[in-house]
Amino acid sequence: MFDNQRYITRGILTEIPFELQLFMWECIDRMPELKDYLQVFTFESVGILQKITHTSEQPEYCMNYFIPCSTPVTAKVYIIDSIEYSTMLLAEEY
Repeated sequence: MFDNQRYITRGILTEIPFELQLFMWECIDRMPELKDYLQVFTFESVGILQKITHTSEQPEYCMNYFIPCSTPVTAKVYIIDSIEYSTMLLAEEY
């Protein structure tokens, strides 16, 4: 899962910095082998830190990351694997 063509939506392109896009793909690549088709990333500002919470339901998974950032974003991002390709999109684009 998630080892296929990868796409991003226009919302991701305009709202999420490229480095954070790469970070999310890397988080998925480093997960244990069993992965849910839907991966959820929640971005929050915590002072000067970017808090990123990565979750999935089956199997249950939750990991928090804190990254120093001069301009933190607030967003929810879905990454969906449809076997043929994987798409990263903002929750409101779903």
